[in-house]
Amino acid sequence: MVGNKGARTSARLVESMLELVQARGYSGTGLNTVVEHAGAPKGSLYFHFPEGKEALGEKAVELAADRFRSLLADATLEPGSAGEVIRRVVAVLAGMLSGSGYTLGCPVSVVTLEMGAQSERLRAACASAFDSWITPVAEFLAARGHGPAEARALATAVVSTVEGAMIVSRAQRSDEPLRCAADALAVLLDGRRSGEATP
Repeated sequence: MVGNKGARTSARLVESMLELVQARGYSGTGLNTVVEHAGAPKGSLYFHFPEGKEALGEKAVELAADRFRSLLADATLEPGSAGEVIRRVVAVLAGMLSGSGYTLGCPVSVVTLEMGAQSERLRAACASAFDSWITPVAEFLAARGHGPAEARALATAVVSTVEGAMIVSRAQRSDEPLRCAADALAVLLDGRRSGEATP
């Protein structure tokens, strides 16, 4: 039971770190605030994360990566072209952004922009997160007939475009950049514009 309680406390700390990084950024998130937000006992943070904030940030990035991978997996379960799958993913992301009043961004891009040049540990965690999204997209595209190199290049373009569009949408407080990105990616992947009939 003690182990289960400890695991729950650790999970709450990671969840709180993730939520706070999304809202305040990595640098703007203090460890005391994380503990308070998690409702965790004082001293629990260094018990579970003796290496401190970077270790907790690394776990938060991993959690964000897991959640986006799940979103990608769910989107590929329904039938449709590659462009339609990307549209479904982007629609979910746009809903999350607008639902938060455009205050919550992708925590992986937030940490990359803030800490990528300062912390090799966090840079590597973010690089791994992005790769964990690119790889399944590449596998999906390869299964749709693209060669391995082309699938990887297209998947990299997809993830990079969506990440950039999320940043611009957040800045403009509008989902239009995301919708434009989805339209462009549908053309790239399917070779047709929205509303055009499938050959």
